[in-house]
Amino acid sequence: MASSTHPNAPCAACKFLRRKCIQGCVFSPYFPPEDPTKFANVHKIFGASNVSKLLNEIAPHQREDAVNSLAYEAEARLKDPVYGCVGAISVLQRQVLRLQKELDATNADLIRFSSDQNTLMMPQSSGNSLQNPHVLPPNYGAYSWNYNP
Repeated sequence: MASSTHPNAPCAACKFLRRKCIQGCVFSPYFPPEDPTKFANVHKIFGASNVSKLLNEIAPHQREDAVNSLAYEAEARLKDPVYGCVGAISVLQRQVLRLQKELDATNADLIRFSSDQNTLMMPQSSGNSLQNPHVLPPNYGAYSWNYNP
């Protein structure tokens, strides 16, 4: 929105274009003088004339979102001229897939460890031939070594 610290200062767009900022300037609510790089980036990628036409064609309640989108895309295009923000989205999608695989593997480990723990805690019945190999028999170590020759 318009700058409250410099009410008579020209907006960043008018300052960049070296023109007088008039009352009702289409750029002033969205390009405050405190953030000149925002307009410089948008102008470098899209051009001031195209941005002005766009802002005049869309509804006033949508303009702020449009300017923020243009600024984000312009910054992304300056960092990555080929892919822009699509490149950033692609990187994030790959990261989500990698993290989803990691989460699935961790959940599988948790299930496996939980089932191992449940198996260890189950009481052993004397008639059961399937015994847990990780559990010692109940009478282990209780042998009497009374040797009578």
